Parts: sequence; structure tokens; C-alpha cells
Amino acid sequence: MTTNQPSGSYELTVLLGLSFSAITDDLHRQLAKKGFDDVRPVHGFLFQRIAVKGATGNEIAEHLGVTKQAASQMIEYLEQHDYIERKPHPLDGRGKLVTLTERGWSCIRNTEEIFISIEQRYAAIVGEERMNMLKADLRRLVHTISDDSNPLRLRPVW
Repeated sequence: MTTNQPSGSYELTVLLGLSFSAITDDLHRQLAKKGFDDVRPVHGFLFQRIAVKGATGNEIAEHLGVTKQAASQMIEYLEQHDYIERKPHPLDGRGKLVTLTERGWSCIRNTEEIFISIEQRYAAIVGEERMNMLKADLRRLVHTISDDSNPLRLRPVW
């Protein structure tokens, strides 16, 4: 594959973006082969938010940085495809709590396995030591640029 080489002044940004795109595309190709062809990249960000204890539609919208209407449409889609369900909120009788179904949890488990496989494949290309160094350097950068006044969140930005 031939790509235009980015200028040195923004090469890191382009390379990180291309890496993220390649991993995301690979993940979704493999998920489709495992029967999860109806899940999209943004859905993974929603799954992350609700995995631990569920969330309300408003909390999901805030987490994803989308309107309540957009979050509601996404919730409806995922509910129709049996990834999530809405239950009565234990503290708010009028509210609903969005949680994962068994199919949603299965998608998460498969995603984790695929990410491990992708990382192992990449480590085989650059070597285990260099992969560990790359992760350590990226971890250091992330921790350095993130603070209480500027917390970093992994969410869709496309």
C-alpha cells in the first residue's frame, strides 16, 4: 500500500490516526466474521460507558459528546439488535438504565480477544521490546498531557 508521506511537522498525528483507523477497520472485519456485522465503531464507546453499571440515555449522550436525540437513536438501534436493554432505574422511578445483554457482553469479549490478537501481530512486526517501548512512551505522553483541568476521554471524534 502506498500512501503520501506526511510532513515531519505533523507526521505523528497522521501516523496515530492511520494506526487507529487500521486497528478499527481490522477489528470490525473480524467482528463481522464472528456474527457482529451490525455493530459500528461508535457502539464500542457506548459499550465502554455502560459495561460496569449501566447508564442513562443522558449519561450516554454526555459521554459520547452527542445530542440526547442521537444517543436515543443509537440506544434504540442497539436494543433492536439485542446488544443492550433498558431497565427501570433503581434510584429514579421514571428513568431507564441502559445495560448490556449477553450478546453485548459477547461482543465485548470478542473485541478484547481481537485487540489482543492485533497487538500480538503488530508486536511480531516491530518486536516485543519495541512494542513495549512504544506503549510506555504513549502512556507517558497521555499521562503528561492529561490533568484535572484537561482530562482525556476516549470517545468518538469523527
